[in-house]
Amino acid sequence: MNLFNAIFGNDSSSPAIRFDGRTITYGELQTETLTMAQVMSSLGAAHGDRIALLLHDSPEFVEAFMATCSLGAIAVPVNMALRAEEQCSILHSSGANLAFIEAESCRALLTHAPEKLQSLKKVVVVERTSGKRCHDNLDPVPLLSLELLRDEAGETSVPEFHDPGPNDAAFILYTSGSTGEPKGAVHRQTDIFYTNQTFCREVLRLTTDDRLFSSSRLPFAYGLGNCFSFPLLNGATTILCREKPSPDIIARIFTEHRPTIFFGVPVIYNLLLEHHRARRKLDCSSLRLCVSAGEALPAHLGEEWEHEFGVQLLDGIGSTEMLHMFMSNHENEVRYGSSGRLLKGYEARLVDEYGEPTPANTEGHLWIKGESAAMYYWEKSEATANTFVDGWVRTGDLYRCDSDGYWYHMGRSDDCFKSSGRWVSPVEVEGALLRHTGVARAAVVEDFDSNQLPCACAFVVKQDVESDSAQLEHELRKLAAESLPRFKQPRRYLFVTELPYTATGKIQRFKLRQELKSA
Repeated sequence: MNLFNAIFGNDSSSPAIRFDGRTITYGELQTETLTMAQVMSSLGAAHGDRIALLLHDSPEFVEAFMATCSLGAIAVPVNMALRAEEQCSILHSSGANLAFIEAESCRALLTHAPEKLQSLKKVVVVERTSGKRCHDNLDPVPLLSLELLRDEAGETSVPEFHDPGPNDAAFILYTSGSTGEPKGAVHRQTDIFYTNQTFCREVLRLTTDDRLFSSSRLPFAYGLGNCFSFPLLNGATTILCREKPSPDIIARIFTEHRPTIFFGVPVIYNLLLEHHRARRKLDCSSLRLCVSAGEALPAHLGEEWEHEFGVQLLDGIGSTEMLHMFMSNHENEVRYGSSGRLLKGYEARLVDEYGEPTPANTEGHLWIKGESAAMYYWEKSEATANTFVDGWVRTGDLYRCDSDGYWYHMGRSDDCFKSSGRWVSPVEVEGALLRHTGVARAAVVEDFDSNQLPCACAFVVKQDVESDSAQLEHELRKLAAESLPRFKQPRRYLFVTELPYTATGKIQRFKLRQELKSA
């Protein structure tokens, strides 16, 4: 089925989007999406063309994404929080010939690295201020006003939306780069429907009364499901916010829009708890569920959230390659510290470094199979062959599964290491350290002792910047000795003011390893 037809089978009078003080009904969104498709057709968008979307979470993003996929072109969402250099690299990698870009960042982006933008032929500028304006061209790329193009679109015929072929690419989502260079996972429209049938129906169980809000943005697989496909395929309402989702902004949205489901990442939940306790109280009275993904949720954080607000926090795991969740905790069946159970419609297996199955209740490298898997990485044949193997996707995560079917994330395979011949999971060690009230954030990576033997090193951000580091280190060593076997206990503690994160809230441990090497 075509995405356009699937979404607009809903009641046209129901609210689809809340944005900037406006409520947009499904009927209004349908009209605007058709107009957007006319704009794209008038600019020559053809089947297979890559169309880049450098837009805030907004109705324009939703309309452009839907119109692109429905026309048979390929949408390339680009995270607005990336540096201009990273955005230019994605435009170059994807070969996009048309882009929709926020006016505020258009000129800076297009002049940053013009040698990487040779494929780009036209740019549509999206203004957020009142009034329509023509834009000067940035040689050799003409700049066009979306508002003016919309006015002219009425003179063109409404394009036909055909059902896609089984292997027609619909969009490319770039990985977050938590382990290095981002890669473009190529997905089909059917992948969207599959995640709706699995995670959304099994875990979220949406009704048309639900209002969904996500701190993770639309260009990411997690945010695309949360803010776009799940609410709109089920006749619910999505709450979009173009501002950076700081605790103040999220608190305001909770009060003004009363979401029923909130999606975040662990670092966001931690910041919201700090905000709630130190400043204005967070009103969570409208929430029936909260969901976490992106990184493993520390058990104590989930417990504290539920205790503070009376709302369960469901941790799960998905990936850009699988489009959304393939494991999750379920309402009233939560085991904090776990990623929950495998969702119906997915298969999982754990293998050792030689590809052999691991014994029960032991950790192994996680492989996943399901119909939402990407077809390949865009123009990266070697990475494709390493990740997509005989229908399975190698996730790069180390996991173990208990006898009740609950899965426990031991860390990224690249982040885990052996000390004294046994695996050390950074996630497990970090979880132990985070139970100390003096620790705001922590990241554990592989280090080497004076004999060049591998051991754990902990980077710690203190809750109180002025607190005594030596005393805190003493207490952390004592805590680690009480809760972890000796080979997992950090040998060294480094106190820092911040940790490196991706735009999706994942710790970039590879940067910390590089820091240790350079030191």
